[in-house]
Amino acid sequence: MDRSSKIELTNMCLIYDEKRVLVQEKLGLKEKYKGGLVFPGGHVESDESLLDSVIREMKEETGLTIYNPQPCGFKDWILEDGTRYIVLLYKTDQFEGELKSSEEGRVFWLDRDKIGSANLIWNMRELMQIFETDEFSEFFFKIQDGKYKGELLG
Repeated sequence: MDRSSKIELTNMCLIYDEKRVLVQEKLGLKEKYKGGLVFPGGHVESDESLLDSVIREMKEETGLTIYNPQPCGFKDWILEDGTRYIVLLYKTDQFEGELKSSEEGRVFWLDRDKIGSANLIWNMRELMQIFETDEFSEFFFKIQDGKYKGELLG
């Protein structure tokens, strides 16, 4: 029995300090997501480690060099073609450099007390529970009644 499957690996990183989190206003999104905020991230290249990929993506998308990113969970689902899409979630409060936006979108610091009212998209509020607590480690989407439904898993 062949248990191998096609996987698309990506990452996302919460860069933070005591009072703020770094967010990215994604460009080129569908109208319903216009101005939506996410945490920066991107794809794992075929020739790099998972750790190297998140460090590279943060440099490309934010201008910051991050240190000691800690894996803290996953977001995943199965695409229509059967590919499992996995987002590896990291976090770090160790960084240096000058913040700069990229073609992926504008990056800026968001005060933690504004997270509740911010235009977060793509289940970012649920992901915050993975980033900031030990209660959950995975956000998995299942198809139910023809639509993706997400569930936090411990």
